[in-house]
Amino acid sequence: MGRIRAAGFDAKTFLTKARTGRSIAVYRKKQVVFAQGDPADAVFYLERGQVKLTVVSDQGKSAVVAILGHGDFFGEGGLAGQPVRMATASAMTEVSVVRVERRAMIRLLHERSLFSEHFMAHLLARNVRFEEDLVDQLFNSSEKRLARVLLLLGRFGKEGQTEPVIPKISQEVLAEMVGTTRPRISGFMNKFRKLGFIEYNGGLHIHSSLLNVLLHG
Repeated sequence: MGRIRAAGFDAKTFLTKARTGRSIAVYRKKQVVFAQGDPADAVFYLERGQVKLTVVSDQGKSAVVAILGHGDFFGEGGLAGQPVRMATASAMTEVSVVRVERRAMIRLLHERSLFSEHFMAHLLARNVRFEEDLVDQLFNSSEKRLARVLLLLGRFGKEGQTEPVIPKISQEVLAEMVGTTRPRISGFMNKFRKLGFIEYNGGLHIHSSLLNVLLHG
């Protein structure tokens, strides 16, 4: 989701320069890339598809904290000293990921300044996104939060990365992301469809007019 890209930068090219500690894997839809509590021993780069990050509390309550797309890094907590995963990463579609072991990633960051700058930009953008999410939860209505989630999933404003057709995503997942109930999500989605902000046609089509909900809702 939120990302900053250097013009013409190809992170995968730099990742393939890791002499050891690198592998590429393909996961089927709903497969787990890593689970909450697993050792935080590697960083992942999402080459293709979508991945969701889910956190489960001690009481068993779950929440979707992020949905990631092509070009996103995830699992970087181990670089900051986290011994275990704080969330579960699972494939929402078939995905291809590059896995780089922690030591190999640290070596790349030390030896490749351009890659290091790109990675730091990613971390800063992710931090800004989390702050925006917090403000969103504190001050905005459920309807506005849903509109923002849909626009982020459609990647509006991401330097030509607009993906107006979103792969099928359940209303239960949307409810977890927005922090409300599935019936309310259903009501908002029906409202958005009737107003022409979204449409269903082999996937969920997001129109830029949905911005009106954020600006004037």
